[in-house]
Amino acid sequence: MRRVLPILPLLLLTACATTREPPAFADVTPFSRNWPGRTPRDWQAFAITRTKARTEYETVVDPATGRVVLAARAARSASGLKQRLDVDPATRPRVAWEWRVVQLIRDADNTDRDAEDAPVRLLLFFDGDHSRLPVRERMLMEMAQLVSGRKMPYATLMYIWENRQPVGTLIDSAHTGRVKMIVAGSGVDRLGQWKRFERDYVEDFRRAFGEPPGRLIGVGVLTDTDNTGGTAEAYYGDIVLRPAREARAAGAGALLD
Repeated sequence: MRRVLPILPLLLLTACATTREPPAFADVTPFSRNWPGRTPRDWQAFAITRTKARTEYETVVDPATGRVVLAARAARSASGLKQRLDVDPATRPRVAWEWRVVQLIRDADNTDRDAEDAPVRLLLFFDGDHSRLPVRERMLMEMAQLVSGRKMPYATLMYIWENRQPVGTLIDSAHTGRVKMIVAGSGVDRLGQWKRFERDYVEDFRRAFGEPPGRLIGVGVLTDTDNTGGTAEAYYGDIVLRPAREARAAGAGALLD
């Protein structure tokens, strides 16, 4: 059997918990508040599996803006950074962030389980009532917990940059119903430039999972090229949780510039 366990999406679900969990924060620590040349404060590295090469992450000064941002460089690799949170989505239902993608990943296609790579991903992890899940999903979660030693969150909502799918496309994971992807950036539009986004993640969660979200228990970033064997370079700006009154665009989400 080629794959005994759909390990990538399942271990993505476990990424917000570790054997010795760091404290949970009430807000996302900005990359811009760090010195360059280090792993950002309050963020922890997570590996997908022990056999996969790790993506390199480092804070750097962006020459165009003078801000400290997070640089990601992947070469046939898949790993990410995460921060534990404890946030009531009703108080801050919107998430804003920035990306700069240098190049697309050749042959990447997140609708194909064997080509699921992306130059940038923003991950949001949620708590929930596991007993409500179908038996198969509960069994997969238990198996992943045995493999990783980590408890899985109830659901993961992921914003991605996709090669082909149009912005707003909802992509189901080929492995588990507890991971859903929404295309925030697509194709070569503004490639190499900073792009700002803002989404109502509560509404996106409802659309993806058909129910309101539980507590937001983690945030993560991930640049991965392990499935296609390619390379990628990308940059992440600060990630900000906002109350509804600060929404800058109507609807569930918008590209700001």
